[in-house]
Amino acid sequence: MGHAQPLIERNGVRLRDFRPEDANLVISASTDPLIPLITTVPTTPDAAGAQAYIARQRTRQPSGVGYAFAIARPPDDVAVGYIGLTFREDGRASVGYWIGPEHRGHGFAASALSTLAEWAIADLSIPRLELYVERWNEASIRTAEKAGFQREGLMRSWQLVGETRRDMWMYSRIGDG
Repeated sequence: MGHAQPLIERNGVRLRDFRPEDANLVISASTDPLIPLITTVPTTPDAAGAQAYIARQRTRQPSGVGYAFAIARPPDDVAVGYIGLTFREDGRASVGYWIGPEHRGHGFAASALSTLAEWAIADLSIPRLELYVERWNEASIRTAEKAGFQREGLMRSWQLVGETRRDMWMYSRIGDG
């Protein structure tokens, strides 16, 4: 879409490029039982894999695929998670996010999701944002709803998680235009 990767700070979070020093967060995420199954986070906790993941995130915007941000705490700029936007057909975009295991329960995901959604709708003029959540994932359901996403329906056998196709709730946030 031709937009530069911005630095976005609001709602108590900073969305910024991933940096080499964020490797510890990626290593921590690789130990989570779910994150490596549904993302490109490496399945083994090693520095080389973490740096390769960071390098891939930094190619998303220049390649036109979307945006990948580290979610950071503004006071110390420590990365606590990931949030990304992937462009789809007809001007839509999908959102994905995760928070490192040691940083959960502080509201970072909902703040980052609200921030990304506000920016994507206002600055990129994306008319429809979508995200998908497994039925059991109450924390992610609360995050989506707190960030203004509305549940639209159950997508049966929607996504492969590991080796199993899973049902997902579809959520959307629609721009005002």
